[in-house]
Amino acid sequence: MKIGKAARAVVKTERTLWTGRRVLVAQAAVLAGLTLLLVVSEVPGIIREIKIYRMTGGRRALRRYP
Repeated sequence: MKIGKAARAVVKTERTLWTGRRVLVAQAAVLAGLTLLLVVSEVPGIIREIKIYRMTGGRRALRRYP
C-alpha cells in the first residue's frame, strides 16, 4: 500500500517540475521576442536608408558616377 502511494507521489512531482525541454522552449521564446523587438525598432532606420539609396540612384548610379 505504501509503495503505490509513494509511486503516485513521485509521478505527480515529476509532472510539475520544469523539464529541460520546457526550459529550452521558454528561452527560445524569450530570444525570439527580443529579436523581433530589435527588428521592429530598426524598421524606421531601414526605410530611411532605402529612401536615401533610391534618391542617389541605387544600382544605376554607377553609370552616372564612375
